Amino acid sequence: MLPPGVPVSLFPFYWLVVMASITTQEILRFPPRLVPGTHLLENMRQVIHRIDFFGSLFNTVVVSVAGTVLVLFFDSLAAFAFAKYEFPARKPLFGILSATYMIPGRLSLVARFVTMADFGWAGSLKALVIPGAANAFGIFWMRQYAQNSLPDELLDADGSTGPVSSACTRRWPFRCSGRSSPSSASSRSSSSGTTYAVVKAGALMSVIPGRGPKM
Repeated sequence: MLPPGVPVSLFPFYWLVVMASITTQEILRFPPRLVPGTHLLENMRQVIHRIDFFGSLFNTVVVSVAGTVLVLFFDSLAAFAFAKYEFPARKPLFGILSATYMIPGRLSLVARFVTMADFGWAGSLKALVIPGAANAFGIFWMRQYAQNSLPDELLDADGSTGPVSSACTRRWPFRCSGRSSPSSASSRSSSSGTTYAVVKAGALMSVIPGRGPKM
């Protein structure tokens, strides 16, 4: 079943390349064109001319790196505490934390925007990085890993939970770790209407950097 599914999986990317290399009139034509055109470089030049593409790419790198570092740090601390320490209401608190993962993010979208605006962070990278500094899924996943990979005997090896547990907390998250592309490149329209060829060229340009190795 896998070989027949490969063309189906690759077709959306091929279709993106086709639309990015033709004009908007050809995109809207029926029947659609199924082979790449000759306007790819021109459409990419229009993307770079109309928006700060490389600035958006830099913002993507900043948000991705900062988000990864913060999530690894805060999620690993919380996960280690839930996995290896006994404290009052540990199980109920972890249950509440896990339940928040089931809440769709769109339900809190407006409240999150209002909060960021009240903090004066609207329109800044802090509004993208800080709210995602810790998440329930990361804590749940790292907790499961810590329970199975770190024996309790190791933490009690020196008769205390100080130096050994501190060293384990610092090291094991890196064994767990393995993104985002600039969305503005694929959402900009001209004053006379949407130029779909340029939009698709921007989408293609935003996909290419996001296909590198995962952090």
